[in-house]
Amino acid sequence: MSEKVQKKYRGKDMNKDSEKVTIRLPKRYLKAIDFLVRADDFPSRSEAIRVAIRDMVYTRIEMVPEKLQKIQDAEQAVTNAEALERDLLKR
Repeated sequence: MSEKVQKKYRGKDMNKDSEKVTIRLPKRYLKAIDFLVRADDFPSRSEAIRVAIRDMVYTRIEMVPEKLQKIQDAEQAVTNAEALERDLLKR
């Protein structure tokens, strides 16, 4: 990896809108991340974690409309069941 790319990933060119966070990870995850870094798949642990989070966020965001629809469907089913119960109790 070129020195220019390495400098970029050391945080010198990071966007000013990024924020540092501290997390705890199981050792097995860190070992896997370190392996990927050594295999030259990522320039650093930080970049590997950023990519993992980015991919997770994009995947989860695609699921949100589907989950919202399921919630709305469930709420409608409850409303319908309550209306049916009221109608049955009136008889």
